[in-house]
Amino acid sequence: MSDQLDSIRDQLSSAAEAEGIAVAEEVSPAPEPVRDELGRSYATGKRKDAVARVWIKPGSGIVTVNGKELAVYFARPVLQMILRQPFSVAGVDGLFDVRATVKGGGLSGQAGAVKHGISKALQLYDPSLRPALKAAGFLTRDARVVERKKYGKRKARRSFQFSKR
Repeated sequence: MSDQLDSIRDQLSSAAEAEGIAVAEEVSPAPEPVRDELGRSYATGKRKDAVARVWIKPGSGIVTVNGKELAVYFARPVLQMILRQPFSVAGVDGLFDVRATVKGGGLSGQAGAVKHGISKALQLYDPSLRPALKAAGFLTRDARVVERKKYGKRKARRSFQFSKR
């Protein structure tokens, strides 16, 4: 298939040159890293009702969430593992310091929001990490949220108990 496309492109370019028409080369510029004056990258991560603002910079792997160490804020090992996933997938374990502020939701949603923010910030800091993070699904915002309660129902879908008599 790609051979056919290449041959069609060659034919079109040779026909255009014969007619005297200039042909523009298809060159996509490499994405530039996005960093502030302090060498940090910033991104916002979201999950359920939680919103995390995340800054990353080169360092020794220190993660601070709302002014507390990672092990203090997210005491459960599962939540700590969730936060470390983007670094292990990108292959940059212990190379970046993270400072995050997170609001809303519960601890699980907050951990997911920080993970999403770290992934987006890593991609902005070094665009070559994007394919690995994208393949792992870390750049996609998980849009699942709690369903609202409907009138005439006990919860979102649960009905009141039925009684025949």
